[in-house]
Amino acid sequence: MIGLIAVVIAALVVWFWPAAHRWVFGPNAAADQIVVSGNIEAHQSVLSFSNVQAPITELPFDEGRSVDAGTVLARVDARLYQKQLSIDEAALDAAARQITVSQSNLAAARSTVASDRLDLAEKQRDLQRDAAQLGAGAVSRQTYDLAQTAAGQSAAALARDEALVKVATNNIALAQANLKTAQARVALDRVTLSDTVLRAPFAGVLAVRQAELGQLAGPGVAIFTLDDLDHVWLRAYVNEPDLGRIRLGEAATVTTDAYPGHVYHGRIGFIASQAEFTPKTVQTHAERVTLVYRIRIDIDNPAHALLPGMPADATIALLPPVK
Repeated sequence: MIGLIAVVIAALVVWFWPAAHRWVFGPNAAADQIVVSGNIEAHQSVLSFSNVQAPITELPFDEGRSVDAGTVLARVDARLYQKQLSIDEAALDAAARQITVSQSNLAAARSTVASDRLDLAEKQRDLQRDAAQLGAGAVSRQTYDLAQTAAGQSAAALARDEALVKVATNNIALAQANLKTAQARVALDRVTLSDTVLRAPFAGVLAVRQAELGQLAGPGVAIFTLDDLDHVWLRAYVNEPDLGRIRLGEAATVTTDAYPGHVYHGRIGFIASQAEFTPKTVQTHAERVTLVYRIRIDIDNPAHALLPGMPADATIALLPPVK
């Protein structure tokens, strides 16, 4: 009985071994090449609205649609953000006008200072003249005291108005700072308003649509998953003995059951630096304990014929063994 079971197990191993081997490493190949199998993968981006939260008002495309870079994929209700922009644009206009007012005040203050200086010069001449005449007895002491008081008042007025010039100058600097702040707010409002429109960041195919009209969109709420079908690759594995006979950038030919007879051209774009166990889809113990290295074969896909998840085989020429 035990012998019969052993015979059955051996027969099953012989029967299933080619299928299990091909699942990971592809069909048998010539001694100077290897055939690896895997699935087509592509860069995927999950697209969502950033910095805004509002109901979706426009969602023109369904899954499977090819779109160009910059295509409008969705819009949200932008009325609140447009209103905020209008408010901040009004504040910007006020800030610009405040600079004009402050500049006018500075000009007036400088004119007053110039008048004060002329008045002070005149009062000082009167004081000097009265001082000379006071010594000769030509003017009274009271006249001299009044001239002295007038000169002092004129000097005080000059000092006061010079301080007002400094205030007017500082007001201009403050108005300019307020203008920059207002400009920054308007610029931020415009960026936020632009974020109410979701555009395709690159040309691709809408793989998944995760939203509906009227749904509340916001940061982190997925709207579409976009596949970049211009840049696809084949994820596959090679045995350790073959690792030393392939190189980065080496050419590979790729075929798929979906398009029999058609050959796609690719190159090895990545070779893992660490080994890993054979993928768990292989159920035999012998294969599970085998160490393999993951590779990525970048494939030209201008017609978008190769789609994510599609199984494919790649043939790679082996370099001569290192002696």
